[in-house]
Amino acid sequence: MQTPIFEVLNTLSTLRDYIRWAASRFSEAHVSFGHGTVTALDEAAALVLHTVYQPYNLAEAYLDTVLTMGERQAIVDIVDRRINERVPAAYLTHEAIFAGLSFYVDHRVLVPRSPIAELIEQRFSPWVEEDQVTRILDLCTGSACIAIACAYAFQDAYVDAVDLSADALAVAEINVDKHLLAEVVTLHQSDLFKTLPAALYDVIVSNPPYVCQAEWEMLPQEFRAEPDMGFKGGLSGLDLVVRILVEANDYLAEQGILVVEVGSSAETLQNTFPEVPFYWLNFERGGDGVFLLTAEQVKLYHDLFIAALS
Repeated sequence: MQTPIFEVLNTLSTLRDYIRWAASRFSEAHVSFGHGTVTALDEAAALVLHTVYQPYNLAEAYLDTVLTMGERQAIVDIVDRRINERVPAAYLTHEAIFAGLSFYVDHRVLVPRSPIAELIEQRFSPWVEEDQVTRILDLCTGSACIAIACAYAFQDAYVDAVDLSADALAVAEINVDKHLLAEVVTLHQSDLFKTLPAALYDVIVSNPPYVCQAEWEMLPQEFRAEPDMGFKGGLSGLDLVVRILVEANDYLAEQGILVVEVGSSAETLQNTFPEVPFYWLNFERGGDGVFLLTAEQVKLYHDLFIAALS
């Protein structure tokens, strides 16, 4: 049963109080998570801390600080919006954390949450030699979170970031400017490789649309608040994935790697190409459905991938 707001404002006083209260509200309202947080408590902490301009990794000792009445009201207001509007919290705060970096986000892009962040932090080890990576391609870049995180991880590399959506690229440009990486990260509007200049890349990485039609129809409301072109991968979920497998052959350097997130379509992909030894990566912080192929493997199975397009 929801407590009257005047009682909340006058009886709850600390950051810890409001994180606990917000988590209870989220659980009571059955909101859905999965945009960087997986529990009501994590979501509450992220939203409350952002609302009072505190970092997501705030030291626990500060959780017992007393909030002003204005801060309490601001938290109540944003918690109400999260419940009533059923949009990802990042759309309310216009911030998402990816690979330890802050990114601007709004309704024009998916909220960054890919487990690929963990790979980037590890500099794709042991698959590439860090000092030999000079060019990186991020397909379906969205907010450019993957491209920018790669630019931080490989400071001697140039990064090309591609998206078909002009709206997404407008957000990507905000983030490139925010991180002062305009000389390193180049944005391209293209349907995958279609209008991309000829080049060879040491790493091609992508988090493309991979949700099949049946799964799309069952997604919670929070996911439907995101741009649907970032989800829909056709009837099987693999429309863009197969195109990437085919076209990457012309853009991978000899010792390059292809890393693609296919999420819930992983089983479908493996069943489609049973002969292909996709390496399915493991993540300490959770997440799955990300495969890696070497340039040699992409070339070896090129005919199989082409056949799947017909």
